[in-house]
Amino acid sequence: MKIVNVFLLFLLAANAGATSLQEEEVPSEEVPSEEVPSETSATPEFYAPEERLHGYVDEALASNPAIQEILARYRAALERVPQVDTLPDPVFSFTQALRSSETRVGPVRNAFTLSQSFPWFGTLDLQGKVALQDALAVYELYRARQQEIIVQVKRAFYELAYVDAALSITREEQSLLEHYEALSETRYATGQGLQQAVIKIQAEITLVLNRLDILEKQRTTMEARLNTLMDQPPHDAIPPVDRLSLPDVNVDLEALYALGLANRQELKAIEERVEKNERAIDLAKKDYWPDFFVGFGFVNVGNRADEPGIINPPPDNGKNAVSLTAGITIPLWRNKYDAEVREASESLLAERSSYANVQNEMEFSIRDQVVRIEITGDQIRLFEDALIPQAEETLRATESAYETGQLGVLDLLDSERVLLNVRIVNSRYYSDLLNALANLERAVGTRFPR
Repeated sequence: MKIVNVFLLFLLAANAGATSLQEEEVPSEEVPSEEVPSETSATPEFYAPEERLHGYVDEALASNPAIQEILARYRAALERVPQVDTLPDPVFSFTQALRSSETRVGPVRNAFTLSQSFPWFGTLDLQGKVALQDALAVYELYRARQQEIIVQVKRAFYELAYVDAALSITREEQSLLEHYEALSETRYATGQGLQQAVIKIQAEITLVLNRLDILEKQRTTMEARLNTLMDQPPHDAIPPVDRLSLPDVNVDLEALYALGLANRQELKAIEERVEKNERAIDLAKKDYWPDFFVGFGFVNVGNRADEPGIINPPPDNGKNAVSLTAGITIPLWRNKYDAEVREASESLLAERSSYANVQNEMEFSIRDQVVRIEITGDQIRLFEDALIPQAEETLRATESAYETGQLGVLDLLDSERVLLNVRIVNSRYYSDLLNALANLERAVGTRFPR
């Protein structure tokens, strides 16, 4: 029992000594637990022109497997910290003498040793900080994955909105063509029109029905895409999307660049890795210095059983031996440590180059989406202020002329197709503009418009 107590005292002293060694050289700067980001602190803000889209995004953020995967990787990375900033396990060994060796005070029966190693001053602290920076980089990638899921949900929703708008417009066209069909049949029955006009309109109706079938299949695909992002069965029905409103946006390039530099998650992840590699260089330099170890030994010695020892036992007959050991490692192979420092330095250079590359790509993406927003906004204004009213006026005039026999059915169908096309193209521009806004929000890494 005394031996066990001595061992426990030794372990307590060793760990206390390790703590003092770490604190003496490098004051602890470990991030407090309340500053380590959690999944709840990563709830992103995003723009949604409709409350239903906001609900879809929230559902995807809560359920999407890709987000859950990288969230688990972040939690796993955090668990790496206590593994590397703690002392190595002490070593306990037991030696049983197979052939007893005699000493002056008796035969050696067995021996116990307990040893503990201590890295150079500040090594454990740096190892913990390097592991923490790794975890924080994964956390920023988790936030980036959230942003990517948000933009994917938006794209699917905006495409669904376009398909629903195209379906509505095409059904209106079908109804209009059926009205023309009835009108042309009446004209033919009264001898004012030709059977050829009826056939042409019926052929146009057949094309419209085919277009409706294609749009319905596209809608099924968009429904499946949106459901998949929310981790729902792909065949679940999604209600039709009403016409979406467009926000007023200020696309100040310099302000957007600054917004991206402050919020883009991939840049923040690289910043964490840069800091990690800076500390990794300091950590590599620690290997130039020795590690320490201390040990405690206990040798179990029996009483002398030989005749001289029995007749005249020595003063310390059968007394156990106790020893303390201290030592250091010898960092002899400096070329290995030089290579370790060079490796960390090159990794730091790589991360800094990666930062510049991601920043360039971000700024290009911002500029590209701003141009798309400006062009698409101009097109929407052109269509709504000029082309659509002109096409509607032309169709009304053509209908009147057809009813009075001044124009033929081909003129009527041409005017109807023009109005159909400009309305569908305008709906396409609506979706394209909202998609460009979603891409711009992804590029800057935060809500836009704000």
